[in-house]
Amino acid sequence: MRNRLPSTTFDLPVQELRRGYRSDVYFWREKVVLESHGLDPNVTMQVFQKKDAILCGVDEAISVLKVASGCYSNYDKAYKLFDKLIDIKRKARQAFLHDKARYLAIEEEKMVISQQLDDLWVDGFSDLNIDALWDGDAVAPYESVMHIKGCASQFAHLETIYLGILARRTKIATNVRQVVDAARGKTVLYFPARFDHWAVQGGDGYAAYIGGASGISTDAQGEWWGASASGTIPHALIAAVGGDTVWAVNLFGATYPEAPLIALVDFDNDCVGTSLRCAHALGDKLWGVRLDTSENLVDKSVYTAMGTFRPTGVNPKLVEMVRSALDAEGFSHVRIVVSGGFNPDRIRQFEQMAVPVDAYGVGSYLMQGSFDFTADIVEVEGALISKVGRRLNPNPRLEHIANFI
Repeated sequence: MRNRLPSTTFDLPVQELRRGYRSDVYFWREKVVLESHGLDPNVTMQVFQKKDAILCGVDEAISVLKVASGCYSNYDKAYKLFDKLIDIKRKARQAFLHDKARYLAIEEEKMVISQQLDDLWVDGFSDLNIDALWDGDAVAPYESVMHIKGCASQFAHLETIYLGILARRTKIATNVRQVVDAARGKTVLYFPARFDHWAVQGGDGYAAYIGGASGISTDAQGEWWGASASGTIPHALIAAVGGDTVWAVNLFGATYPEAPLIALVDFDNDCVGTSLRCAHALGDKLWGVRLDTSENLVDKSVYTAMGTFRPTGVNPKLVEMVRSALDAEGFSHVRIVVSGGFNPDRIRQFEQMAVPVDAYGVGSYLMQGSFDFTADIVEVEGALISKVGRRLNPNPRLEHIANFI
């Protein structure tokens, strides 16, 4: 039995969502126009995208609808209170580092105003009917992934938000799944945190989990699904101790004895030599080695074998030489992790060549591409009404959302 993530999973800016502060302004104005003229048509909003994809963001999108569908009982009061709330948030940021007493007082005032806004809010979620697919479902181009049925003015202002969530999370989940499929069951480590804004880590980490990633590099990426971060030592630690990789790995192991010990072995551009030095120094404590040679460098280990392959970066020959050297000296237990510019095509090539890789660390590729979602009203008061080129597209796979927490 599948379970949906509860709305409490997500750190949603509820007051900002209700006010349309993070929405395209025309959606907020649509809501106000309808309400101002006493129009409240019952509609079906249909959501889809145009590629083969691994869907993600559904539960988060429903949570947005849950906390922010509805209307204010008094818009003039709500506008004034919300403007004050935004001003207070700005003052709180200014006071945080310089005047803690003032900061705490501002935070208390912010809570009071937020409560006043809550008192003005009339919930509309309970009147909506939502049918949706699940996070992790494979979807086809133009397949309906969600139908939202209810009074248009209650959720018109949220279109920007739920479409953006679905677009972002689906992109990550799909990219990760492509990498996982290419890796043929081998471990895939999700390492793109440094390539994007820190604020996206929670949802992106969950999307990576939905896509099939086995490891993450920040604790925030595992918050929604209960995982902890893992990783190797960084190049910076090696540099900070004078460029001695063995010493750096020893220090790391002594400080974090419970963490799998993985040596980063390309600092001196000698992956074979450094791997062997680490293996001899650490023995059974060494879980693995990670090769991360720059695509612009040729590791000195392969100098004598050059001539029949592309020698730059982490290439199949380099991995094979590291594996052979470790095995020859009794370190067959040491695993090999590779990283640096890997994508599905490159991983597929490694697998077809049976390159002895145990895990792939993938970064920037996982942020590439786009999976844009569209929402259209396709039914009004039971009549089929939509823009030209759109139509109601029933999907028997959609499941009704009931008792969403």
